[in-house]
Amino acid sequence: MTAGRTVTPVDNDTQDNADTGILDPEDTLDDRNAYDEGYSPPEKAPILDEGVSFGDRLAREEPDVSYDADDDDLGDARDTDGELIDDEVGDFRAGRLVAQDEGFGADTDAELYASDVGIDGGAASAEEAAVHLVDPREY
Repeated sequence: MTAGRTVTPVDNDTQDNADTGILDPEDTLDDRNAYDEGYSPPEKAPILDEGVSFGDRLAREEPDVSYDADDDDLGDARDTDGELIDDEVGDFRAGRLVAQDEGFGADTDAELYASDVGIDGGAASAEEAAVHLVDPREY
């Protein structure tokens, strides 16, 4: 101890190297770990080493079973109608909906009014393509 100052020993294992400019080992490219090495899958399936031929494995495959014999296999699902055209969706796609101020300016209205300006060259996003016109008189 010196007069008025306490000197504490420095533990080199927990010393912060930020002051010295030396990087910690985990921050350098010198140490390699499993994440650096990556994983390369085997070239062939392990079952092929057991002497089973591809033809034998193919013969064991079973075809998918249809739910009903009269299914057309287009969008069929067990727990829904599952058809490609649903009766709750209109037949005609809606175009882009644009606000009266064409999207410029502050949104101060409590309600939103927009106009259908048509399909923009057919390049609609999935969300836009999912919007269809429904006749309100049908519901």
